[in-house]
Amino acid sequence: MFAAPNVTLGVGALLIGIASPLAAAQTAAPSPAWREFHEAVQPFFARYCYDCHGEKKAENDLRLDLIRDAASLKTNDENLEKALKYLVSHKMPPADEPQPTAAEQTPVVKWLKSYLAGGPDTPINPGRVTARRLNRAEYNNTIRDLLGVALRPADGFPVDDSGYGFDNNGDVLSLAPMLLEKYLNAATAAVGAARQANQLPRAEPGHPKLETAEKNLRRFAARAYRRPVSDDEMKELLALWTKIDADGRPFEQSYDVVLRAILISPAFLFRVELEPQPGETAGVHTLNDYELATRLSYFLWSSMPDGELFALAEKGTLRAALSVQVRRMLKDPKQSALVENFAGQWLQLRMMPNVAPNKTQFPGFDPALRRAMVQETELFFSGIVQEDRSVLDFIDAEYTYVNARLAAHYGMTGITGDNFRRVTLTDGRRGGVLTQASILTLTSPPNRTSPVQRGKWVLENLLGHAPPPPPPNVPPFPETKGEAKGTLRQRLEQHRADPACASCHAQMDGIGFALENFDAIGAWRTNDGPEAIDASGTLPGGKTFNGPAELRRIIQSQSDEFLNCFADRMLTFALGRGLESYDRRTTDNITEAMKAHGQKFSALIDAIVRSEPFQKRNGREK
Repeated sequence: MFAAPNVTLGVGALLIGIASPLAAAQTAAPSPAWREFHEAVQPFFARYCYDCHGEKKAENDLRLDLIRDAASLKTNDENLEKALKYLVSHKMPPADEPQPTAAEQTPVVKWLKSYLAGGPDTPINPGRVTARRLNRAEYNNTIRDLLGVALRPADGFPVDDSGYGFDNNGDVLSLAPMLLEKYLNAATAAVGAARQANQLPRAEPGHPKLETAEKNLRRFAARAYRRPVSDDEMKELLALWTKIDADGRPFEQSYDVVLRAILISPAFLFRVELEPQPGETAGVHTLNDYELATRLSYFLWSSMPDGELFALAEKGTLRAALSVQVRRMLKDPKQSALVENFAGQWLQLRMMPNVAPNKTQFPGFDPALRRAMVQETELFFSGIVQEDRSVLDFIDAEYTYVNARLAAHYGMTGITGDNFRRVTLTDGRRGGVLTQASILTLTSPPNRTSPVQRGKWVLENLLGHAPPPPPPNVPPFPETKGEAKGTLRQRLEQHRADPACASCHAQMDGIGFALENFDAIGAWRTNDGPEAIDASGTLPGGKTFNGPAELRRIIQSQSDEFLNCFADRMLTFALGRGLESYDRRTTDNITEAMKAHGQKFSALIDAIVRSEPFQKRNGREK
């Protein structure tokens, strides 16, 4: 029972009781984090940031002056994250304000990264991945590999939602009621197709039907569940077999019913991992080999583990063979799933069926050209994967892949036929994904180019510096010269005259102007109507450029930003969850591993699958 306070307590004792904790608080040593912030970071913020992110003004809802003690430091991670992003992307301070030297900014950035990641001396938090159902691509591929049939039943399922840029995110892969009926119909169709193709066992003369069923069902269920089947699970499956086989039906009919039950089981439809067990350090569970095999196969193949991965998992030797398995899997034709599902979303190629350039302005754009544009980028990505090339080729490369249709669009001669071939680029106009027609078309409105969209695409997908959304009530861009005078560049300059828009537009437009020699469907041009193209500009930080070749060189010179962005995107896809502040140390470690191995694609994958977040799971949400 709650005790009533002693009302006879003297006034002096009461004052002493209040004063004691205050005195203790005043004399307690400050936390190391607060002391470091107060001594090294707060003066930097006061000098370069408070004017725009302080009491008088809080641009983008960011105030840094509110961090005044150890307690407020602990509650301002989100604001510190914003500050860090603005600093590394050179958005802060604005170009028209005093700029910090590298000697001033570097230690601040280093401290922010370390603090937000939890500190270098604390264990890496692997995070927690939500148990998630197979998305449409994973379901189709798993049915293919489990039953050996070229069937795509999930194509008729509802489109999967996306989270953090990918549709394998566990937090958004909910189970809609209408999916239950579709799963049952898909299971029926898949088992029927496998029976017709003679991929399923039949009755064995001289053996009891139940014995044959048990042997085959245990093997099938283990592959479908991607782990050994428990005795209780087998009892349930055999109880169903006994119930439906009681009327003396043929073996095949009864067997197929149980297979359909397996294919609508949560153990098949969902990727479920064990929670941390009592005694596991800090509530963190190291995945067993079957769970690791499943993560690996759905990461690289968007499908279930194959026989070799299952065999290694059964022996408990998968971790020792990870590097060998990564290289084997990246050479396998099933790596095309990485192109379709990772590259298709990272580079937004899945949006290509929806683009519709103006037919009057671009009469040469047709279905054949659309397909060729996508195939060039897919072959380019696949080539980097299979040849284990440097991922910096995505920024600039002296080669690409074309057929006759795309070559003509690019102004190349001597290329005939529909088959694609690798060609060397010699004129400096193109190089890497940024100058491929697919990306240039995706980032253009139907009737013109858009330096804003192109610049935004580069910031988000290559440099990891997504700009904030535009402020409310910003007037639309004047599409016609009647609404605003001058060239596209001049109209953009008028549009961004609002100081609230200027800082972000300076980032995006500067990059986009470098690509103005490419029209809205990626063909090279020297004029926009009667006006000569001006492809020059200045990037935040003061670097100037003229044209796409110089822009590519500038991005290459900031290769750490691309490597970190690419590691972020690939780790997000590999884990199936969004990254948090505590994942920063992991992405930094992956970046360093790539740099130590020539930026090779396999080094990226190897570092990811060996990382704590990929091999472990936290029992807590944070």
